[in-house]
Amino acid sequence: MVNRAFLIGRLGRDPELRHTTSGTPVASFSIATDERWVDSEGNRQTRTEWHRIVAWRRLAEICGQYLKKGKLVFIEGRIQTREWDDRDGNKRRTTEIEASDMQMLDPKGSAPGSVPEAPRPSPSNETVEEKPMGDVITDDDIPF
Repeated sequence: MVNRAFLIGRLGRDPELRHTTSGTPVASFSIATDERWVDSEGNRQTRTEWHRIVAWRRLAEICGQYLKKGKLVFIEGRIQTREWDDRDGNKRRTTEIEASDMQMLDPKGSAPGSVPEAPRPSPSNETVEEKPMGDVITDDDIPF
């Protein structure tokens, strides 16, 4: 038997990073996937499905640090359904994806909907002064 979900979608909000009472990091967020088709009358249709995602431990910390609303991500994980009683004693149920892998799919440095800035030529006789960059994140800092 196999319980595996593979999703590519955009984050609906920034991840919420919390810690359990024992200190284990857990991140939760939602992503939207779209289904597109042409109906019998030739009209384009779109249906958006929202998926709840939960990540634990180091993956939760990475999601909390690097993911932002609108970013395109690939999520792999297992589908799980949880049940609980709310404050009023009503039975509640939710289905979510417990992430085991996450990959950011947006090109480096891009924001959703942004247009890359055209390079500006610099005059050849101008001296460029290097300035300290501070805490710049490089590819070597990302653990995957």
